[in-house]
Amino acid sequence: MNFCGIDPGVHGAIAVVNDQGGLVMVYDMPIIQLVVGKSTKARISPELLAALLRDHLGATAVVEQVSAMPGQGVSSMFSFGESFGVIKGCMAGVGIQYQTITPAKWKKDMGINASKDGARAMAIQTWPSWAKTFARVKDDGRAEAALLALWLQRGST
Repeated sequence: MNFCGIDPGVHGAIAVVNDQGGLVMVYDMPIIQLVVGKSTKARISPELLAALLRDHLGATAVVEQVSAMPGQGVSSMFSFGESFGVIKGCMAGVGIQYQTITPAKWKKDMGINASKDGARAMAIQTWPSWAKTFARVKDDGRAEAALLALWLQRGST
């Protein structure tokens, strides 16, 4: 059985671990560029995400529960909420069972501090052969997705 972790948002990621906690795959969130008003915005592609998820039918998944954060604008929060909804809709559409969990809960369970660097460091330590996947600061979504999947795997065994 495989376990899927999803860090939502256009800069998020999807990761899959096996029943032994081995990292199987890490994907950046599939996005497309859309013209919104007078500018171009990145949005999650439901079609590409659904196609990616179909490759992992039978997996159990966890999606990080997102919420509004102080200081974020209305437009960016709407976009983030839309991304969360697209992810949940794609999961349901392809038939992958999922649950949600808050960042505070899964990070506490895994012993990770709140910083993005904490997740990257733990991912590199857990899967050293995948270190390049988590090497850059902007790879925090990949690390969080992988650790979410590991959190789910550990709770299921």
